Amino acid sequence: MTKGHTITIEQGDQHVRVVHGDLVLAESDRPLVLRETGSPARYYLPAEDVRLDLLTPSGTHTVCPFKGTASYWSLPDAPDLAWAYPAPKPDVAAIKDHLCFYAPEVS
Repeated sequence: MTKGHTITIEQGDQHVRVVHGDLVLAESDRPLVLRETGSPARYYLPAEDVRLDLLTPSGTHTVCPFKGTASYWSLPDAPDLAWAYPAPKPDVAAIKDHLCFYAPEVS
């Protein structure tokens, strides 16, 4: 990590649910909570808790110097609403096979 920039990942016990319109896209009781300097806490959900059958891979890719290259998934009316790091950097290897959404419901 760069001086002053930290990322922590911990196993959460929150119930995380992702809904778009009337579709439940994901529901998990085993999120990883990623906290990164300058960003809100993000919940990374195991791929098996995500309705990947409803999402379409998009052509979007972004590069984070700390996490690696992200791939994105979309719905017809919601482009790039989920992302994952298929080959994350070693310091954040725990998020492999997990997806993140912009606006989950957390309880």
